[in-house]
Amino acid sequence: MFRNSSGKRRDRPATSRSQPPVDHDSAKRVTLDRLLSKLGIASRSQAQEWIRAGRVRINQRLVRQPDTWVAWPGDAVTLDEQPLQHGAPRFILFHKAKGLVTTHDDEKGRRTIFDVLPPEFSRLHTVGRLDQATSGLLLLTNDTALSSYLTDPTQRVPRRYLVTVRGEVTDDCAQAAIEGLDDQGERLHCATLTIQKRSGRESHLDVTLTEGKNREIRRLFKALGHEVTRLRRIQYGPFALEDLQVGAWREIPIDAAKTLLDKSVP
Repeated sequence: MFRNSSGKRRDRPATSRSQPPVDHDSAKRVTLDRLLSKLGIASRSQAQEWIRAGRVRINQRLVRQPDTWVAWPGDAVTLDEQPLQHGAPRFILFHKAKGLVTTHDDEKGRRTIFDVLPPEFSRLHTVGRLDQATSGLLLLTNDTALSSYLTDPTQRVPRRYLVTVRGEVTDDCAQAAIEGLDDQGERLHCATLTIQKRSGRESHLDVTLTEGKNREIRRLFKALGHEVTRLRRIQYGPFALEDLQVGAWREIPIDAAKTLLDKSVP
């Protein structure tokens, strides 16, 4: 399905977590918090909070330990007395508008992407995030192996952005952005940078990242003395925004998405 960094193909990301002590079909066993995340119902941390709060049962038994092993599909799991369903794998391209937050629920009451997407997508999870002020391509799926591959920094899946910053970005500054710098204990850099237009007032850039650290572009250019005023992601791996309008979405069959990804790997 995918290739790892050594070029070998694998069906799902490797994990250092030990397997549960069972003799039957261990590949279908997963911890309870990861199951909720895998189904796109909640993030891993949010699922842990719900489980500890007593909202989840396995085979009618109340469970408060997020790392409890569950057989899926097989065991009957309920959240707030509603049974969880095993959904077919889905893969969605969504053009996120500026101003939306990338989460299921927001403690500050801000509008989220799930306020504008169809209710049927509420059990999908996002592949990485875009901050509130960033627009552009956002991927959603309920295939955790696929999303783990796409977000794994060792896979170096490229993300391409159109960036507007204040001031003139010189050739030396562009080279510094590629070479990278240290910020808050992290090495920030872009894989490629093309200056499309520049003046004393602002510069327009085409930037590619391969690791996706938190707010990497904004932090990188701030450290170089240029505030980012507009940021839009136009491509993630082989998946491109193209003519998808703001607020619109497009579904790609999961097998087609994996085939595109395989073909894009050198």
